[in-house]
Amino acid sequence: MNGADMRADGADAAVDAKAEVRASVAPGVRFGGVSFVWRPWIAGVTLLLAVAGFLVFCLSIGVGDFPIALPRVVATVLGGGEQVNRFVIMDLRMPRALAGLVVGVALGVSGALTQSIARNPLASPDVLGITSGAGAVAVFLVTVSGGAATAVVDSVGLSAAALAGGLGTGLLVYFMAWRRGIDGFRLILIGISVNAVMQALTTWLLVTADIRDVARAQAWLVGSLDNRSWEQVHVALWSTLVLLVVVACVAFQFKPLHFGDEVAAGLGVRFGAVRAALLLCAVLLAGVAVSAAGPVP
Repeated sequence: MNGADMRADGADAAVDAKAEVRASVAPGVRFGGVSFVWRPWIAGVTLLLAVAGFLVFCLSIGVGDFPIALPRVVATVLGGGEQVNRFVIMDLRMPRALAGLVVGVALGVSGALTQSIARNPLASPDVLGITSGAGAVAVFLVTVSGGAATAVVDSVGLSAAALAGGLGTGLLVYFMAWRRGIDGFRLILIGISVNAVMQALTTWLLVTADIRDVARAQAWLVGSLDNRSWEQVHVALWSTLVLLVVVACVAFQFKPLHFGDEVAAGLGVRFGAVRAALLLCAVLLAGVAVSAAGPVP
């Protein structure tokens, strides 16, 4: 074999190698400086799950003392249907169903964020004390008689006060766990401690309060979607959507953190700011869920 044949074989091998690399690389979609990997099978599965979720959602709306068949529910949700069905579905059942959906999404994303930040499957909004902190603030405002507590409840509402309590508890856990960075085990241990303190405070308030205030506080602590209005649903829905957009914009910078802080710093990622932003989003999502449905256990 002469030199020309060897060069030709080498060129053919290089072409084949490049073709294999191109074939192994998944197609992507780019929007400005942000790119996404496009996998058709994931898109197909997501579409099927979305359709199945929509049908289950409509099926849950049709169940009740006044049962409505699934085709009629779908027709009403899409803008048609009879007047009676529109009243039952859109005015009575739809706010509760949408509130439950928003609460589930908010808690799910919040749990996923806390587990990713702490790198531990034990991390969740309830373990870190976020939901118990929101509940403690709400119980305090309900059971403590006085002009200040009544003024707070009347001015901002019990749900908004619970949201502020969850945010304050989350920030407390974060700053107590900070020591030249956030360690997952330290975050969980401090969160468990704060959670125990908040639960003890809630129990003490319930034991020492008036029985009528205790009944009201217990009704809120159990959690319920009853009597949810469209105004409450709109607040929870838009708050969750805004937070999800923020999470989507920040989460792509979180991937290098799976390789360690040193690697992330070498790639130019401000891992401290990214962790703080995502943890803040997780706390706010959990607070939105608690304010909409109570401290779901």
